[in-house]
Order: sequence, then C-alpha cells, then structure tokens
Amino acid sequence: MKVGYMSPEEVAESIIDICSKKCKLRIFPMIILGMLAGVYIGFGAELYTMVTHDMSKYFGLGFAKFVGGSVFSTGLILVVIGGAELFTGNCLMLIGPLTRCTSIKRMLRNLSVVYIANFAGSLLLVVIMYFSGLWKVGNLGVGVAALKIATGKTSITFLEALFRGIGCNWLVCLAVWLAVASKDLIGKIFGIYFPVMAFVASGFEHSIANMYFIPIGLFLKGNVNLVNAAGLAETINNLTWSNFFIRNLIPVTLGNIIGGSLFVAGAYYVVYLERKYRNI
Repeated sequence: MKVGYMSPEEVAESIIDICSKKCKLRIFPMIILGMLAGVYIGFGAELYTMVTHDMSKYFGLGFAKFVGGSVFSTGLILVVIGGAELFTGNCLMLIGPLTRCTSIKRMLRNLSVVYIANFAGSLLLVVIMYFSGLWKVGNLGVGVAALKIATGKTSITFLEALFRGIGCNWLVCLAVWLAVASKDLIGKIFGIYFPVMAFVASGFEHSIANMYFIPIGLFLKGNVNLVNAAGLAETINNLTWSNFFIRNLIPVTLGNIIGGSLFVAGAYYVVYLERKYRNI
C-alpha cells in the first residue's frame, strides 16, 4: 500500500542526498538562490507586519500572533517549494559531514555564502518596501508596528536572543523535515505551516527574518512623525545598526545554528544514520 509520505528513516536518507546537491552548487547560482530566500522570508515578515499591525486591539494578542505566524509561513513555503537557499534550513546540512557524503569545508562554504546572500536579499526587499510607502497604510499604523517590532528585537538580552534562536530553528528545520517527508504539494505546505506558525506565535527569533524586521525599522527611525506616533521618542536611540548585530543578529544566528544542527540534524543522525554510516 502506497502512502503519501516518507518514514523518518527515509527522510534522513533523503536529507543526505539534498546536502550533497547543495554542496555541489556553483557560487553564482548559490548567491542568486540565497538572495531569493532572503526576499521570500522578507515577504513573510512584511506580511506579518501588514496583517497584524492593528489586530491585537480587536482580537487579542494571542490570536494576532496566531494569524501572524500563519501568514509568515508563506516565506518558508516559497523557499522550499519555489526553490531557494535559506541559511536556517540549511543547518540540516550537518548530516552531510556526519555521514561523510560531503566535507565540513563544503558545508561551511554553503552556509557562509547563503547567509550573506540571504542578508542581501532581505535588504533588497527593505529598500523596496521603504520606497513603496506601504508603511503609511493604516494612518502610519504599519510603520508604527514595524518600528515597535524592530525596537523590541534590539531590546532583549544576548541570552534571551540566543535561546529564542534555538527554539526557532528547531521548529524551522522540523518544517523542512516534514516538507521533505511529504510526497505531494498540499502535504508539503501543511508540513511547513504548522511548525512555522508555532515558532512565530511563540515569539522565537529567526535570524533571516530579522534581517528584514530590524533594517526596515532602521530605515523608518528617521521619520519623526512615525517615531512620535509609535511613542518611541525616548527609546528610539537604542535602535542602531550596532545593536542590531550585537544584541540580536549574532546571538540569534548562534541559536539558530544550535537549534537546527544539534537538535534536528544531530539528533536524527544519531537515531537513524549513525550505525549505518559511522564506519564509512
């Protein structure tokens, strides 16, 4: 009897093949696909801001987070099904060196190039959204929400950002795992949707999404009317590029690496692959 999904053991074997193909990508296609992933995740972040900017006062914070997580999942759906290279999902590539299907050097080459390309794609969408003027929607409500999100993300501690990054990519890599498991399009979409909705609604931190969320706030912070409307006149100086990197992006990235590489790739390698591949 045929089923529409693969077993966890079969998914683990499929991840090995995927890792090998990713490591063999030429640099230029890798950059293009990395930039596309940055844009796609940025679309999810932009959609989150647009949809939820005034929801909590009508439906409550919890429901607003649920809806925000639901629409944000569009980003990873575009990455996985549309085809792109995303740093956080690629943390699963640790399975490659562990099974010796590829080298650590090739894995790090992919992760570093893709991370930079993701950043470039995210900034491209930030520029597009800033000059589109769509942050003015809702009587500046979308821009106010964008500023508050960015300020909030640069106000958490290093340790909080690290552990929120771990929780995030544990779920993101599980979303990729479930998408690989499904053999049909609808199954892949639902496999992505639930874990991504869970991480966003929970308040975890995604390094690539933050490459959109925080820079759009940095672009908007020079608008005095927007800052006053957000009630951030006394705290807006905390929203800086240095705080973006030091208080958010660096710890969140480290957390994402731990969450995806250790708790998903590493755990499933030990359970399903270690005995078969340890002596190769």
